[in-house]
Amino acid sequence: MSAEPPAEVKPPTEDEPPAEGRPPVEEKRFGEPGPPLNRRNPFLVGFLFGLGLLVAYSLFLGIRNATSMLILIFIALFLAIGLNPAVVRLRSWGLRRGVAVAIVALSVVGLLAGGIVALIPPLVTQTTELINNAPDVVESLRRSQTVNELVQRYDIANRVQGAVNAGTITNALGGVVGGARLLFGTIFNILTVLVLTIYFMASFERLKSTGYRLVPASRRERVTLIGDEILTKVGAYMVGALAIAVLAGASTFGLALALGLAYPFALAVVVAVCDLIPQIGATLGAIVVSLVGLASSVSDGIACIVFFIIYQQLENYLIYPRVMRRSVRVSDVAALVAALLGVGLFGVIGALIAIPMVAAIQLIMREVMLPSLEER
Repeated sequence: MSAEPPAEVKPPTEDEPPAEGRPPVEEKRFGEPGPPLNRRNPFLVGFLFGLGLLVAYSLFLGIRNATSMLILIFIALFLAIGLNPAVVRLRSWGLRRGVAVAIVALSVVGLLAGGIVALIPPLVTQTTELINNAPDVVESLRRSQTVNELVQRYDIANRVQGAVNAGTITNALGGVVGGARLLFGTIFNILTVLVLTIYFMASFERLKSTGYRLVPASRRERVTLIGDEILTKVGAYMVGALAIAVLAGASTFGLALALGLAYPFALAVVVAVCDLIPQIGATLGAIVVSLVGLASSVSDGIACIVFFIIYQQLENYLIYPRVMRRSVRVSDVAALVAALLGVGLFGVIGALIAIPMVAAIQLIMREVMLPSLEER
């Protein structure tokens, strides 16, 4: 018995109803689709080019308006990278990451609070003394024959009265309001950086692994090794800079005690904080302490100037190169050029990140660029 061939099934037409189990043929109610757009059409090219310019300009405006906040985020991220070695060290002692981050954060807050507490008393005392002595100072100026001659010669009294009538007092009040706004803005920025730094430290490993996952799998291992080495150098730079700043502050504290200057701990904090700024920070701290010494006596001022001249030579040519050569392995010439370029391009922030950036660039050149050039 031979098998019958299967019956030929014809597709349904638009006039016939579809067979059982078959989807209906879609009716083209709006006509046939047209040909695809010509990518070389001048109108299309011009439209896409203008749209790209508009998007780029919008991004530029967004970045420009958010520059201050982006700088705070960058500073917090840089501090988190620098403080991460301390968190890793605490974790190696068996502590959980949350506990380690809390200890490091509380230590930083304690240092900031200590510095503020050390700086507030001399500021309040000097301001109070200035206010209390203001009547005596004015009276002594009025009794001075030289001052009276200058007042009459340059008509200072009428000039002051005219300035007051022109609204100088209003401008002064505006300056006071602006100063208060600056003070509260600075406090807000410090708190923002502190909170962001804590968050970055708490989620540092997760952020790092997420960044590495954006790299193709074929290159992920090598990028991970180089990235970890760069982060290690940034942390080592931070530790080295803090060690040098603490040494400068301790030396200043000993000098102030030896000379009997007022508020030695506050002066030490000022020098330590200023010393964190490469190239110019140590000079700023030395100027502040020298002025305090000159206010005490001429001999104390001269002693401070001589001390800081000698100490800065030792720090610049003996302490700093050895610490940085051991931590980030950057030559003295590269460190100096990088710091100057960083200050010129990005100000204080550029000076802070200049040396770690140079260390990262040297590592990338040694491990990536030079081997690829040798293979060609």
